[in-house]
Amino acid sequence: MTSIPVIPPRLDLNLLVSLDVLLAERNVTRAGQRLGLSQPALSAQLKQLREAFADPLLIPAARGMTPTARAEALRAPLRQLLGELQGLVASGRRFDPATAQQTFRIVASDAIHNAASAPLAARLAREAPGCRLALMAADLRGVVELMAAGEIDLMLAARPSMPAALHARPLYDEQFLCVMRREHPAAAEPLDLDRFCALDHVLVSPSGGGFHGTVDEALAALGRSRRVAISVNSFMLVPAVLAGSDLIATVPARLARAWGQTLAVLAPPCDVAGFSVLMGWHPRAHADPAQLWLREALSASLRTA
Repeated sequence: MTSIPVIPPRLDLNLLVSLDVLLAERNVTRAGQRLGLSQPALSAQLKQLREAFADPLLIPAARGMTPTARAEALRAPLRQLLGELQGLVASGRRFDPATAQQTFRIVASDAIHNAASAPLAARLAREAPGCRLALMAADLRGVVELMAAGEIDLMLAARPSMPAALHARPLYDEQFLCVMRREHPAAAEPLDLDRFCALDHVLVSPSGGGFHGTVDEALAALGRSRRVAISVNSFMLVPAVLAGSDLIATVPARLARAWGQTLAVLAPPCDVAGFSVLMGWHPRAHADPAQLWLREALSASLRTA
């Protein structure tokens, strides 16, 4: 028995692009703004799409529109198809960074952006002055889907967090160091385990509200524990929290060294497992000349940082 194709044959490609944006925005006005179409023009396209798929696709809701079950089923294969088409077109283009006018979008945590994306920004200003760089938060939902649609170019993440659907390669290895205010009573000499466990700690919980992390696992293996007094959702909050307290934080080494002129930096008194940061990209962008340049520029900026 032959299965019914997901996407009707001989459907105008522009209609599929409009459907993709409509499913993302779930609002005709916003989708029209992204596509450069008037609301009546996009409404007419939506009518054609409903006829082609024999389904309402999007139905009115309290706020915007809600996709039907058929529309939800179309979302992933549609983005995959459009992504592959974009990759096919891009593979035949030449990329000249000196004259290019392009926006690159990178997803990472604030600590990884600080270590990797910031050096890239300086390189971009020198080598591709017409290009722009958008540094985006790592907690986006549906990152792979957004990358398939060409809305995100790179994901930078620790190895366990890198989606299997992406191509990936190592970017750098990271370890941990401790930081505290320079006048902290414990800053004058190396930390021992007893002093470390007796201090109150700051922990960075990117999702917010967590009080247990890698350091706690390392201490538990030694039969020890610590008290996490403050949990913050961003590494960038750590210096301000430490400045007026006797708290201590254990953070990625590159970040700690960057704060070395204002904070005391010490080695932790126990082995805390480090991690590898990977650079990931969608298969659709594997041969894109602009993406190839971006990946090499990012790697080169870390080698020379």
